[in-house]
Amino acid sequence: MTAPMLSLIMPVLDEAANIETTLASLQPLIQRGMEVIVVDGGSRDATATLAAPLCTRVIEAPRGRACQMNRGAAAASGERLLFLHADTRLPRGAERLIEEALSGRHCWGRFDIRLEGRHPLLPIIATAMNLRSRLTGIATGDQALFMTREAFDAVGEFPDQPLMEDVEMSRRLKRLSSPACLGQKVVSSGRRWEQQGVWPTIRLMWRLRWRYWRGASPQHLAREYRHVR
Repeated sequence: MTAPMLSLIMPVLDEAANIETTLASLQPLIQRGMEVIVVDGGSRDATATLAAPLCTRVIEAPRGRACQMNRGAAAASGERLLFLHADTRLPRGAERLIEEALSGRHCWGRFDIRLEGRHPLLPIIATAMNLRSRLTGIATGDQALFMTREAFDAVGEFPDQPLMEDVEMSRRLKRLSSPACLGQKVVSSGRRWEQQGVWPTIRLMWRLRWRYWRGASPQHLAREYRHVR
């Protein structure tokens, strides 16, 4: 069989409520040859069982988004890698958009994001996320990071840290090229903001990012993040 041009890696943990909907939206891409690898980090629910018939394969990895994504990338056979959260949906024609973005001077990129939910501030938060990403060249996992296999290998995979792995990965990739910031939007759940409160979540995330930029360890920040949650 011909190796797929694009491999999608999805790290999951206890996502039984969302996994079928997300993978169902990827079926047209799978039918067009995209490889979809679900990496389960030890779910206690039926995530892996529900995912199995709807993806190329399910593999296991130690819990931790960075570790799971690295394990999925190691198992993938595509020349392009796309990392997608289980509560995020891709725009139409995503594989074509990624191929076009990576055909020029960019070796990595991300999509703009729209947050799905009822809170009236979610569109403003999404707009701020997109603007911040364009200004800084830093992307978050919510924005569906994609890159060439060569770039992924060149920067040494995602850093083995429990938080800010996407920020650190962006920093490393920026040494190779600026990101392709695609205006087409992925749709991601706003549940984190709605469940924890919009303003408390905004303050927490900015505080953690500021402290990470100042040199605080990801391990310490992760403990604070989980304590607040």
